[in-house]
Amino acid sequence: MLTELSLNILDVANNSIRAGANLIVIQVSIHTREDILTIKIIDNGHGMTKEQLSQVEDPFFTTRTTRDVGLGIPFLKQAALITGGTFSIKSKPNVETLVYASFGLSHIDRMPLGDINSTIYTLVLANQEIDFLYVFQCDDKEFQLDTRSLKDILGDISFDTPEVAEFIRDYLNDNYNETAGGCNF
Repeated sequence: MLTELSLNILDVANNSIRAGANLIVIQVSIHTREDILTIKIIDNGHGMTKEQLSQVEDPFFTTRTTRDVGLGIPFLKQAALITGGTFSIKSKPNVETLVYASFGLSHIDRMPLGDINSTIYTLVLANQEIDFLYVFQCDDKEFQLDTRSLKDILGDISFDTPEVAEFIRDYLNDNYNETAGGCNF
């Protein structure tokens, strides 16, 4: 089992990348008054057939040829359900796949969010040909990182240029701290 929710997000996003997505939306929302944490990941990859969708929560089903099991989705589902949360996955072939999980925020069995900033940073720098929209919300505060906007500003300058990479890391950390500040989770 993955030990942090950010690692689950990384796993699902990597599934999206393998599915040929060129846009991945990752939304993490914390609502302290409602005592809920939600994760939503939407991609525009090749999607899944009804048969694949019906099997995706089975740990012994995977479309990968490099291994016989696919534990990411079943582990995420289990992690959500044990906290009194919910899990769903919807997919339309050649349109989109949506993975949604909610967690009891204060539940003793909820995994920590983990280093979500490093997860997003890694995804963005390692997959520059893919667009990411990351939205982090904590109660009434929110920030976004949209790589499409960065690409418009930077033109041909690569995200892994040291100054740009440092800007992205600082942008994630500073905005996370400002958004999560005072949000007790």
